[in-house]
Amino acid sequence: MKFGVLVFPGSNCDQDTHHAIGAVAGVPATCLWHESHDLEGCDAVLVPGGFSYGDYLRTGAIARFAPIMQSVRRFAEAGGLVMGICNGFQILCEAGLLPGALMRNAGQRYICRQVHLRVETANSPFTDGLARGQVLRMPIGHMEGNYFCDAETLATLKRDDRIAFRYASAAGEIAAEANPNGSLENVAGILSEGRNVLGMMPHPDRSSEALLGSADGLLLFQSMARSLATA
Repeated sequence: MKFGVLVFPGSNCDQDTHHAIGAVAGVPATCLWHESHDLEGCDAVLVPGGFSYGDYLRTGAIARFAPIMQSVRRFAEAGGLVMGICNGFQILCEAGLLPGALMRNAGQRYICRQVHLRVETANSPFTDGLARGQVLRMPIGHMEGNYFCDAETLATLKRDDRIAFRYASAAGEIAAEANPNGSLENVAGILSEGRNVLGMMPHPDRSSEALLGSADGLLLFQSMARSLATA
């Protein structure tokens, strides 16, 4: 089993993500350069946070055209596991691997702080080690994390149980006060139609060890590894 971590110009969480999956979760990991077409036999792909291509034009809009993303698209379409974190979520939406878009935060300010999120489904390779309703604590760090989609798409996500996480209070209540960026219905993460692609704004890579203030993010990486091991 091997995980691949994409690296774009401007990525700043690639090493954090590599450390979380490799050193902490104990799964072999390698970095995949944006100009390559080769996924090097990886069993899962992690699209990390950062500011790919300086966030010029629009977050994720340039990264979607990187050669490596052509391979990621084919990998995902064949059922491969792909997780996009923060800027990675933005890239996956721009690439059409996930529906909707990430807009500027409602307050028009960059937000960097700890948040709570509630697990909305345990029916995915990323969350099958979690319980529906479980509350996790992770940090966010973004300017454009305000998830939006049209009413039809939202209805589909809800009907198909594809909303993975929602921003919540520490007690697990979904309320406006717990929503840091104005995201539609407090959505913090969603799944693809095949349930093999996850995009989320909070950072499991920055919450993989107790030393960081929370180790809740490690649970997602462990779920991915377990799903691959038992597939």
